[in-house]
Amino acid sequence: MTPTSLLYPDAFISPLAIDAAVQRALDEDLGRAGDITSLATIPEATSARAVLVARQSGVIAGLPLALATLQKLSADIEVRAHVRDAARVARGQQVLTISGPARAILTAERCALNFVGRLSGVATLTADYVARTEGTKMRICCTRKTTPGLRALEKYAVRCGGGFNHRFGLDDAILIKDNHIAVAGGIRPVLERARAHAGHLVKVEIEVDTLSQLREVLDTGLADAVLLDNMDLATLREAVRLNEGRLKLEASGGVTLDSIAAIAATGVDYASAGALTHSAPNFDCALDIEA
Repeated sequence: MTPTSLLYPDAFISPLAIDAAVQRALDEDLGRAGDITSLATIPEATSARAVLVARQSGVIAGLPLALATLQKLSADIEVRAHVRDAARVARGQQVLTISGPARAILTAERCALNFVGRLSGVATLTADYVARTEGTKMRICCTRKTTPGLRALEKYAVRCGGGFNHRFGLDDAILIKDNHIAVAGGIRPVLERARAHAGHLVKVEIEVDTLSQLREVLDTGLADAVLLDNMDLATLREAVRLNEGRLKLEASGGVTLDSIAAIAATGVDYASAGALTHSAPNFDCALDIEA
């Protein structure tokens, strides 16, 4: 079994990103001397069997990271996966069965659980948002409000929960915010410069705060999408009417579990929520040694 075999089949994360994240986590945890507790208390030849168990219901993500963590510490560890990423699990459900050198299993435990707990939390929260938009065309998107160094992993977890990814960084799409407009001298000048610079595969999105700004954007014909920032429901509905399907519309600001259903009902195409990644609760899971 390889880490990529546990990936959600409708999403992708580079094996290099998995390896780099696991290496950073183990470097941080093992320090200079390694797991001195396991070294001191567990004889080298001791074997163990353990199960990774979900202690709550939700959507699992991060299993490829858990597997890679275990394999990094011992090539002799064997893992049987009962589910793969993006599976919905019940409280008490076994997720992985692990057997092999006891020292390696105990040393890997916390890092593996950290990955699964963090990413399953993101996936579970995303799935809650998505469930509240059922029956509408709207897609739930994450933002760049991610844990430094873990963006690729957290955005993958959003996909596991049924959400979609906004841009991954500053280099893969042009998103013109209010400060860009202010410095560049207005909506038309900033869009003209963006369009002149952008390659034919680069999308241009611009943020607006008012319907008059939206009208100005529509008059230019230079944007591909518009971010409707902190607009109330009535204003979002009017924005959809004014747009007449010409550009993709994204609602942002004030997007919460309580508000998402009403936002979806306005007819916007997307809603982006930083909460998916910056405020997702940790998913409760454990690694239990079987006697």
